[in-house]
Amino acid sequence: MSSQPILHHFEASPFSEKVRLLFGLKGLAWTSVEIPSLMPKPDYTPLTGGYRRTPSLQIGADVYCDTQVILAELEARYPAPPLVRGGLDWAINLWADRLFFQTTVPIIFGELGEHVPAAFIKDREALSGRPFDVKAMKAAALPLSGQWRAQAAWIDAQLDKGDWLSGPQAGLADVAAWMNVWFLGRNLPDMLERLTSGFDRLAAWRARLAAVGHGTRTEMTGPEALAVARAAEPAPAPHHDAANPQLLAPGAAVTVMADDYGRDPVHGTLVAATLDRVVIAREDPAVGKVHAHFPRTGYLVFAA
Repeated sequence: MSSQPILHHFEASPFSEKVRLLFGLKGLAWTSVEIPSLMPKPDYTPLTGGYRRTPSLQIGADVYCDTQVILAELEARYPAPPLVRGGLDWAINLWADRLFFQTTVPIIFGELGEHVPAAFIKDREALSGRPFDVKAMKAAALPLSGQWRAQAAWIDAQLDKGDWLSGPQAGLADVAAWMNVWFLGRNLPDMLERLTSGFDRLAAWRARLAAVGHGTRTEMTGPEALAVARAAEPAPAPHHDAANPQLLAPGAAVTVMADDYGRDPVHGTLVAATLDRVVIAREDPAVGKVHAHFPRTGYLVFAA
């Protein structure tokens, strides 16, 4: 069981949907641990060292934080069928995570308006470090709708080359772009239809991806997942990039944090700084020794 991927997620999480779709595309068996959408998350943050964003992926005593490193790890462990076909796939993924997502969020919550629970607003303000201003989102929603449709048009235009954004088979570009289309459609299906009106290729692409499914899912509780970590040893360290610009060395005390929102610092001992990730070791009574993996792009590392 310790080698099977364990996804810590909740159903409405758009970033979790990326990983669930990847499980489907690769036909993987995986274990689901449903975590709260709001803090506190008592069976989650001991595993991540305080990182609170959703999702994370656990494999034994290794924890992969942020979908960028989650998707990369799953691609490395389960290379067939291949979903990453080149380095620029990761640039498309970053566009979807940031620019496209930042356009999607105000449209959804501006439209939902007074129906957004106060507890959710308070939690997201703590997560982002700035006001979660639903009134401002409502005012911005219409102009941003034009931006959203323009980005959806990029997807539709790319699909004139075939059924998938990534080439002859679905791949990372499809997974990345799908997230925001799925998120808007889940919350505002009529709005999605309006903003994609006339995009017949995109509509067919949506139907193909919706039919993929999420692989083979089994359930596990949070305490059971913590026990898996306690019973396991972290995987061997990846190759350290000695030429990293900060000249970080394994064994150094470091702090890792996101550079956009959810900047909760995670402290630990550097295991490796590679070209695409930072791995730190940390210990917690609930999980024992674990290795936490963070992407290089989108995260900051500081020597303690």
